[in-house]
Amino acid sequence: MKPELTIQLMDTHAGGDVSRIVTGGIDPLPGDTVRAQMEYLRDDADGLRRLLLEEPHGIPEMSVDLLVPATDPRAAAGYIIMEVMGYPIYSGSNTICTATAVLEAGIVPKQEGKQQFMLESPAGLVQIDATVRDGVVEAITCEGLPSYIDTYRATIEVPCLGSVTYSVAYSGGFYALVDATELGFDLTLDEERKLAETAHAIVEAIRAERGFSHYALGDVGPLPFLHFMGPVENVAEGYFRSRSTTYVHPGVICRSTTGTGTSARLALMNYEGSIKPGDRLETVSLRETGFVGQFSAVEQEGEYQVVKNHITGKSYVIAHSDIVVNCDDPMVECQGLRHILSSRHSDPVS
Repeated sequence: MKPELTIQLMDTHAGGDVSRIVTGGIDPLPGDTVRAQMEYLRDDADGLRRLLLEEPHGIPEMSVDLLVPATDPRAAAGYIIMEVMGYPIYSGSNTICTATAVLEAGIVPKQEGKQQFMLESPAGLVQIDATVRDGVVEAITCEGLPSYIDTYRATIEVPCLGSVTYSVAYSGGFYALVDATELGFDLTLDEERKLAETAHAIVEAIRAERGFSHYALGDVGPLPFLHFMGPVENVAEGYFRSRSTTYVHPGVICRSTTGTGTSARLALMNYEGSIKPGDRLETVSLRETGFVGQFSAVEQEGEYQVVKNHITGKSYVIAHSDIVVNCDDPMVECQGLRHILSSRHSDPVS
């Protein structure tokens, strides 16, 4: 009888977006940084991402975070982010979920009250501020990647939509930012399918017309994200609120507003002169969940105003499970996966 090939998971969600944290079952990956290990997964072992985001084990709306040993001694753990669009180097919601999982798994012991530790993402070290109350992780604040506006209020002709005005921000990936009201949306749950169809058409049109290059990283691939922006409400001094929706190409509307989407909004608000350091923006999703982004500082990098920011949210643990990988199952594709499974070593045919 063949031994089972298994992967250990802790499923979590932040703002409704499910992040599947892989806690065991995967061999150490080659690479002297988490970024290099991410590139190995992307190029030589993409089967893990596909297994956990496709039928029968998952759906494209989920994300996956593989816990790996940190390569920087200052970090408690490393993590590699996987989504339907590929391998983003950073994600706010995935970082919030991973930080919660690291605490719940005891990799970082919980301390009542406030505590700090670092994680190592493919983008580098991330400072985590956790709030624990009665043994429960109540909030995680993480650094957002430095964000800036690449393009401001450009226009493009989109089939069936006509002329669409958009801006583009970088906040861990390039985001097209569009005004939801201009496109006839109120950003309510019943609009979800139409939002996805509209975003797909806009992203396809922009991709066909142009690409984007980060001032330091260079070419980071085709445009992967679009963020619908609702009207901004000034709730209190230095505190703003806006309905928001993030789309991931192809076809996924996120349950949360996303951390990188919130960072992109902060970059745009700074560019337009509507916020100052210390101000906060609460983004509210179709499902009435939210993240809070705080604008902490701005620096000039060549021609760009680069916004430093922090994102706060809460993650919930929703399941612990072992995924059984049956390579005889016609729904399971083991190519690009079997060679990194820890349990393969007990299989005499491997």
